[in-house]
Amino acid sequence: MDYLNQLAETFLNWKVIGEVLPSMFAVGLPNTIVLAAISGVIGTLLGMVLALMGISRNPVARWAARVYTDVFRGLPAVLTILVIGLGFGPIVRELTGISSPYPMGIAALSLMSAAYIGEIFRSGIQSVDKGQLEATRALGFGYGASMRLVVVPQGVRRVLPALVNQFIALIKESSLVFTLGLMSSERELFQIGQDAAARSGNLSGYVAAAIFYLALTIPLTHFVNWIDRRLRSGRPEKKEPDEVAAVVGKGAHV
Repeated sequence: MDYLNQLAETFLNWKVIGEVLPSMFAVGLPNTIVLAAISGVIGTLLGMVLALMGISRNPVARWAARVYTDVFRGLPAVLTILVIGLGFGPIVRELTGISSPYPMGIAALSLMSAAYIGEIFRSGIQSVDKGQLEATRALGFGYGASMRLVVVPQGVRRVLPALVNQFIALIKESSLVFTLGLMSSERELFQIGQDAAARSGNLSGYVAAAIFYLALTIPLTHFVNWIDRRLRSGRPEKKEPDEVAAVVGKGAHV
């Protein structure tokens, strides 16, 4: 029992959790959402470019997309963030005068997510039946218009669950941006929990951060499942009104 009490005191000290909650609501949660959302948008745009390069008829474009994808998928996320943030940070700071490492954190997350999203898009586009492209070309559309109007939209629709899963991963990977030394107003959930643990000598700050991460990711996980079921079953058919009941309801005509 003493061990259980000590464990509860280490991870579930409600006083420490209560003290850190305001900072997590006011600073950590918005910054985590901003990091994930902006990185997700930029990563999606870059990922689509990589996917189109990966299926391009140009061998140089395909080779460049493959090298990019292999590099950023093969490196640990924390190493990528450190290299981009600390390696290129001083250069960007000298050119732009921006001292905050926040933009570099967004850049690192965007470049990493683009590699994964590009592969998701590529697999979705290539899963579309070739007959779709051939039928569109037979109607007189060029290759580019056929891909843009018919093939790519179908491929994107098929990989929506995987895209949302990637966004969930991006929310969790945003916790690694703390390695760049963010300012107090830029700190995300994990950094605030770490600061609380360092001040109090108690790990309950990490538990508070974990609760926030779960509050963000669990609804998205169920949303993924809902999208997957919807794509598999399609929209529920709209039931037509019962014509017989309608006649009975109006009464009989003599």
